[in-house]
Amino acid sequence: MNAVRTALVIGGGIAGPVTALALRKAGIEATVYEAYASSADGIGGTLQVAPNGLDSLRIIGADKAVREVGLPMVRTVMADGRGRRMAEFSGLTGLPPSRAMSRPELYRILHDHAVEAGIRIEHGRRLVGVDDTSTGITARFADGTTAHGDVLVGADGIRSTVRTLIDPGAPPPRHVPLLNIGATADIAAPGEPDATYFVFGRRAFLGYWLQPDGRTAWYSNLPHPHPLSVAQARAVPAADWHAKLREVYADDVPGADLVRHTRPDELVVLGTVEMLPTVRRWHRGRMVLVGDSVHAPSPSSGQGASLATESAIQLARCLRDIADVPAAFSAYERLRRPRVEKVAAAAARVNSSKGLGPVAKAMMSLLMPVATRTFLKPERTFGPVQRYRIDWDEKVTR
Repeated sequence: MNAVRTALVIGGGIAGPVTALALRKAGIEATVYEAYASSADGIGGTLQVAPNGLDSLRIIGADKAVREVGLPMVRTVMADGRGRRMAEFSGLTGLPPSRAMSRPELYRILHDHAVEAGIRIEHGRRLVGVDDTSTGITARFADGTTAHGDVLVGADGIRSTVRTLIDPGAPPPRHVPLLNIGATADIAAPGEPDATYFVFGRRAFLGYWLQPDGRTAWYSNLPHPHPLSVAQARAVPAADWHAKLREVYADDVPGADLVRHTRPDELVVLGTVEMLPTVRRWHRGRMVLVGDSVHAPSPSSGQGASLATESAIQLARCLRDIADVPAAFSAYERLRRPRVEKVAAAAARVNSSKGLGPVAKAMMSLLMPVATRTFLKPERTFGPVQRYRIDWDEKVTR
């Protein structure tokens, strides 16, 4: 019989509800504690849920809702700022296409699915400390309340409190010199509705996809050498950011048109990009980390949400099958660490390409078609990541 009966899940974003649902499926009663006083709905930009993420969500019965809301992306097209295609990647045979959506949409789906399944989500519960003993763990919250369980799961994001409780010397997020801005333009950019477009412009990178309503969802990575938090970025008037974007993309196709047909109040400014360096300790005692709190690749990976859902499922399997809590946590880390660190390293290389100067971008424009034909085959490039499947019924061993 499972030695763990109850779990405290800290964080109600993407990883938190999925972890609670997976633990419930494993026979463990989980409650989610969220620091925000109300729903986090509306917070965040755009993302894609890859085939491996959809497969993980299938295990907890949430994949259908994600497929219905997300736009299927069967191809990825890379272009330069003059509108010339450099490369095109098709989806992998036998796998469903990735689904493009906003982070708030994914949040709503997972939050609602958890609530409908009977998962309790308590808001306004900001974790400040724990009392970890051989018989259980007690969470202490800023409002003076406490909660007790057999284990505590940190699903509290890239600035995780649980991570610092596990290891006070844990690394903070690392600054990536790219500013992240998203929006929706009131025009349809050139392209097909089933493709994601990556444009390496003369001065900055821009990605976009077409919306069913004739508009275009797009996001920008502006080179920005100094860290800028979300709060600091949003303190700058939207009109100033809009003017900056018009200047940066003035000579780019379709960047100039997308910015021109975007209202300043439509801009979602998310501050500079961050990624998490290698985390030395994933668990201690009865505490363990999941999702962005332990592996947060930059958004360039296209795998942040998908890796988080995978880890939630694998953690639940380990706690289901291994009675000893430290041994279960060690098995979970063994299953996950090599995979997530490999994806993070690949994303870091993509970040470097987004910051290339004009000469390097011109060289990339010339070499990319050759590289695509020779090296960048979809199966070779994306296959090991996107074909990852979890067998829920397979027993985990030490």
